[in-house]
Amino acid sequence: RYGEPSIRRIVPLALAMLSASNPKLEIIDTLSKLSHDSDSEVAHNAIFAMGIVGSGTNNARLANMLRQLAQYYHKDANNLFMVRLAQGLVHLGKGTLTLSPYHSDRMLMSRVAVGGLLGTLVAFMDVNNLIIGKSHYMLYHLVSAIQPRMLVTFNEDLKPLPVPVRVGQAVDVVGQAGKPKTITGFQTHTTPVLLAHGERAELGTNEYTPLTPVMEGFVILRKNEDMEE
Repeated sequence: RYGEPSIRRIVPLALAMLSASNPKLEIIDTLSKLSHDSDSEVAHNAIFAMGIVGSGTNNARLANMLRQLAQYYHKDANNLFMVRLAQGLVHLGKGTLTLSPYHSDRMLMSRVAVGGLLGTLVAFMDVNNLIIGKSHYMLYHLVSAIQPRMLVTFNEDLKPLPVPVRVGQAVDVVGQAGKPKTITGFQTHTTPVLLAHGERAELGTNEYTPLTPVMEGFVILRKNEDMEE
């Protein structure tokens, strides 16, 4: 809060990069405080960072904060532009898309997605000349980071196949003996389902076997021939 102006402007962007599509309460509250900062560039960056942190989550708390910010800044065109951007990001793809660069049970990181996020956030380091100026198209870098966060299952003919799946918080079972539970506190849904940050899905039936070990995105299922009729 008391650092040099150039560093204070970058802090909201760093928080956004560390927590893309993962709206933690402490990060949202920090960004909310910075969105009322006397330095306009800090406020711009904090508002946009709120959009990145909540992108595609439909987070009700964040959406409410942004509505209040829209009323607060209704006479400031630049800050209002940032609020509208952030609102669009929070409801990205009506809540079916994400900007998180991690995939495959968060074991792999997409360099393309990280590059898209970094390209946009670096442009925000000079927000008045680039984003609010004539280079607002730099925002299109975000497109390379967008990916679906839903789980959709298909049969081998690529026709949609609704099946029961258990969705719960992922548990790290690396190095544990036997067959430990990979999710905790699960709920059973029928595909297609949305997976929030830190969640994992597993098939709730033995009737089908997935052709991939990672249950996310688009998954093809094969009929389990060992299953007794």
